[in-house]
Amino acid sequence: MSKTVDIDWSNLGFSYIKTDLRYVSIWKDGKWDDGKLTEDNRLYISEASTAIHYGQQCFEGLKAYRAKNGDIQLFRPDENAKRMNSSADRILMPEVPVEKFIDACMQVVKANEHFVPPYGSGASLYLRPFLIGVGDNLGVKTAPEFLFSVFCVPVGPYFKGGMTPVNFVVTDFDRAAPSGTGSAKVGGNYAASLLANKLAKKEGFADCIYLDPETHTKIEEVGAANFFGITHDDVFITPTSDSILPSITKYSLLYVAKEYLGLKVEERDVLVDNLSEFKEAGACGTAAVITPIGAIQYKDNLHVFHSETEVAPITKKLYDTLVGIQLGEVEAPKGWIYKVK
Repeated sequence: MSKTVDIDWSNLGFSYIKTDLRYVSIWKDGKWDDGKLTEDNRLYISEASTAIHYGQQCFEGLKAYRAKNGDIQLFRPDENAKRMNSSADRILMPEVPVEKFIDACMQVVKANEHFVPPYGSGASLYLRPFLIGVGDNLGVKTAPEFLFSVFCVPVGPYFKGGMTPVNFVVTDFDRAAPSGTGSAKVGGNYAASLLANKLAKKEGFADCIYLDPETHTKIEEVGAANFFGITHDDVFITPTSDSILPSITKYSLLYVAKEYLGLKVEERDVLVDNLSEFKEAGACGTAAVITPIGAIQYKDNLHVFHSETEVAPITKKLYDTLVGIQLGEVEAPKGWIYKVK
């Protein structure tokens, strides 16, 4: 008989809850060990670890969903594995083989199956794989050892009471440097965003919008998410730049927009002075899937898209289709869904 947990699924937020087991594997002497599940949610690492002093670490975020038929499924974990390896390459960490990454996620979900929220609750099981440099080290160089781990936390729907548009403000801060680590999912990028986020919220906005660090004329990211817009002639546009994190949700939406909704799609520069070319706009990422953008404040102008209170129709269709795929309600493209067995 499977375990049960005393959780009010309808009132879950996005906060840490200790689950039963997590996966840990160590890289040493040029190879990974077999990895294991452990009940201990504390890490014991050298005080000289490069992850602490030099930011040699990266992470991922993905979700497991309970489908209508009771199956548990992961959404495109192979893409998370590839992106983690791209981040690892950028800051001189060993790659985690894709098969090892997926197996670790599978083990963690299966071991914590009772924490996967029920179908229809709007909640899901969030997985956080991460890779950090550890071991005794003092100089600025790559670590002698590395730790790869995956833990999971049940999380509620991003929008309590339904999806609602929110407003953003363009910031003068830069998220990443030209030719820097903007396209890698490393912790330093997020630390750099904390002050800009705090100031945006102080002004009454959900978060800030970052422009390209070189010219400050093109939209790059919306907080920790990717931007997209729908033009007046129904073209799905999303920015392209070496400083943007390649969002798995964004590339999934590009496919859904073209193949399921029949829209034309483009990855190209999005000029902040050209917001009027869009009738709808949104931010996309793992946590919310899509956050509809009601308006963007740029200098002294508040540019309103479809509405500040109602979700625009194409944005809603994109959201419903992608979430339907994740929950097994809509037929998925080949290779997108991994069943946990």
